[in-house]
Amino acid sequence: MYRKLTLGLLLAFVMQAQSAHAQEHAAGMIDPTTYHGLAEDRRAHRVGDTLTVLVVETSRASATANTASGNDVQLNAGLRTTNRDHGGVLSLGGSDTGTGQTNRSGAVQTQLAVRVVGIDDSGTLRIRGEQSVVVNGETQHIALNGAVRPEDISSANTILSNRISEANIEFTGRGDVSEPQKRSIIYRITKWLGLL
Repeated sequence: MYRKLTLGLLLAFVMQAQSAHAQEHAAGMIDPTTYHGLAEDRRAHRVGDTLTVLVVETSRASATANTASGNDVQLNAGLRTTNRDHGGVLSLGGSDTGTGQTNRSGAVQTQLAVRVVGIDDSGTLRIRGEQSVVVNGETQHIALNGAVRPEDISSANTILSNRISEANIEFTGRGDVSEPQKRSIIYRITKWLGLL
């Protein structure tokens, strides 16, 4: 009888352990933090997700100024004596006109993969990314950060750069083509001193 009781308890313990193991194994087959369903939306929505920014930026600025001024001063004087009349006129005049115009335009068009680095309390995604490309010794570097509303991300997991708030886009180059565009230190000093 003692043997039957021990055997029954042992059998019950083994069955309970197998049941707990089976439940643990079934729960472990799908990890809810990393699971992606077949019909799930693939748009970025968590920290660490990536999305593609389509950078299409054009900027144009134009300013025109016209000035005109004129001055005219006339002084008349006369002297009369018994024999003669003496008269004189002194006249000063001047005018000045000036015209100035500046035009500036720029364009950047590229694609850049960025990562979600944070989420605000309102659900806005904070993004950041950078990329460097070297072609024939010329290094082009682009960096971007800003804030994105999840509803502005397309179903293809892309967003236009003009839909990014607080956007900071930097596009720089260094190499044989870029360096000659920078003025030398001697030119800048002489320009600052007003010698040029």
